[in-house]
Amino acid sequence: MDNRAIGVCDSGLGGLTAVKEIMRRFPNESIIYFGDTGRVPYGTRSNETVVKYARQDINFLLSFDIKAVVVACGTASSIALPEIGRGFPVPVVGVVEPGARAAARISKKGRVAVIATPGTIRSGAYERALKAIAPEIEVMSIACPLFVPLVEAGRWRRGDIVIETVAGEYLAPVKEFAPDAVILGCTHYPLLSGVISDVLGPDVTLIDVGAQAAEELLSLITPCGEGSRIINRYFVSDNVYNFTHIADMFLEKHIDGHVEKIDIEAY
Repeated sequence: MDNRAIGVCDSGLGGLTAVKEIMRRFPNESIIYFGDTGRVPYGTRSNETVVKYARQDINFLLSFDIKAVVVACGTASSIALPEIGRGFPVPVVGVVEPGARAAARISKKGRVAVIATPGTIRSGAYERALKAIAPEIEVMSIACPLFVPLVEAGRWRRGDIVIETVAGEYLAPVKEFAPDAVILGCTHYPLLSGVISDVLGPDVTLIDVGAQAAEELLSLITPCGEGSRIINRYFVSDNVYNFTHIADMFLEKHIDGHVEKIDIEAY
């Protein structure tokens, strides 16, 4: 039994959807979460900046006694992890490879769409991962830059005319492409699953990459046993109140851990 915590980092709040899936699969684990709310979004940053930020995020988590790191940011996973993902003292799991494997397994038509931030789409990481698994797969990639700020503003529910209008415009080419699997290449996007499904139709399977990363942890760590003391801690690089308020929405429960603001530049 390994009682050390699992570390999770993201450019902001979206990684909490991955935390939710980790909590579901590992109910006895403690989690240390860092959301880089002061420097969000990563998706519009240069590659050099994303690599710098991701290294600092991971180094911060490694300042604790943890047994694994989940990089729940699609942009950091696609741009930074290929460069810095090796050499850490614990397993570091991104969201690209697990998401691509799930899409390739699920797609029967061999037609997969990827929707993500501009940085993730620009990197081509999902296309490379999918082609490495199944070269015959057809892939369409679409950047959806307004999805993250709209989700963090609470505009993600069905019936909200703003998100429905934006989603309809972004996803029109995807609908025409007619995939049977769509990778939600940003961990904010699972909150938009209802809106996205309404646009694309019930025959399209949406791949939650945070959930797939959580699934990959099953083969990489030794879980805590029943009765373990669970201590969840949350850290941000900006406003603590805003995080606490929105985190309840992402996790669908009140966060029961302490939230602290830290100086991520120190790492």
